[in-house]
Amino acid sequence: MHVNSPDQAPHKPLLSLVVPFYNESAAVACFFQRITPILAVLDTLDYEIVCINDGSADDTLAQLIAIADRDRRVRVIDLSRNFGKEAALTAGLNEALGDAVIPIDADLQDPPEVIPLLVEQWRNGYEVVLAKRANRDSDSYMKRKTAGMFYRLYNAVSDIKLPENVGDFRLVDRQVLDALKQLPENRRFMKGLFAWVGFKTVTVEYAREARSAGESKFSGWRLWNFALEGITSFSTVPLRWWTYFGSAISLFAFIYGLVIIFKTLIHGIDMPGYASILTVVLFLGGIQLIGIGVLGEYMGRTYLESKGRPIYLIRRRYQKTED
Repeated sequence: MHVNSPDQAPHKPLLSLVVPFYNESAAVACFFQRITPILAVLDTLDYEIVCINDGSADDTLAQLIAIADRDRRVRVIDLSRNFGKEAALTAGLNEALGDAVIPIDADLQDPPEVIPLLVEQWRNGYEVVLAKRANRDSDSYMKRKTAGMFYRLYNAVSDIKLPENVGDFRLVDRQVLDALKQLPENRRFMKGLFAWVGFKTVTVEYAREARSAGESKFSGWRLWNFALEGITSFSTVPLRWWTYFGSAISLFAFIYGLVIIFKTLIHGIDMPGYASILTVVLFLGGIQLIGIGVLGEYMGRTYLESKGRPIYLIRRRYQKTED
C-alpha cells in the first residue's frame, strides 16, 4: 500500500466518465456546459471524460477535439467507423483509467446531477451503483410499454436477471471493470454483461429527462434487434421452447391420426377436406420457418464470434499534452 509522506498531498481517486458520441453535434456544447460544474464540485476526486466518437458524420469530432485541446481532462477516442453503441461503450470502458467509471449518454436524459449520489454510494463501499429510472415520462407511451415487455420477457427466459428501468448509466468500481474486460465476446449486450459479473450492488432512483438536443438514434426496428440481441446473448430458452412446441404438435398429430383411423373404421371414409389440409400444411410450414429462424439467430451469433474480429478499431486518440 502506498503511504503519503507528511508533506505529500493525499492521492485523489480518479473518476472516469465514458461518453459515446454519434452524430451529437447539437448536444456536445450542452453536455459539457452542464456536466463540468457538477464534476468540479467533487473536490475529493480527480476526473477525466473519455469521449468516444463512434464514426460521426457531422462535426461532433471537431467539437470534441476543440474541447480536448482546452482541457487535458478530456480525452477523445475516434473509432475508424460506426461500430454501434455497445462497441463504443466497450471502447470507452477499456480506455478509462479511473478507480470508478460512470457510462453516461451525451443527450443528458440521464441527469449529471445524479453523479454525486452514485459517488456517495461508492464511498459507502458498494462496487456497483445502479441508476434506476423512477419514471419514464419523457419517453413515448409505446416505448415505455415495449421496454416493460422486454424486461419481463428477458427476466422470464434468462438466468441472469436485469433490473428493470436500469440502463447503462451507473457507477462501477475498478474491480468490476477489470472483471468486464475478461469477457471476450464480440457481440456485446452491455446491460447483460454488467449484470453477469455481479459484485456488491445498490440502486439509486432518479427521474429521466427529455433529450437536451438532437434526436434518438434508436428507431423501433433497432430497438427490436437490440432486444433480440439481449435475449439470444443470455438465454437458450427460445431453442428449448421450439423443442417443446414441436413435441406438442407431434403428439397432437398422433392423437388426431388415431381419431381419423377410428372414424374411418366406424363411419367409413369421408370426402377429403382440401381446405383443412392446406391450412394445416401452411400452419406447420410457418412454424418450421420460425423455428429455423430462431436456430439461425443462435447459429449467426456463433458464426460471428468464431471469426474473432476485434470489437472496434481506433483511428486516433486526442488529448492535450501538459504545458
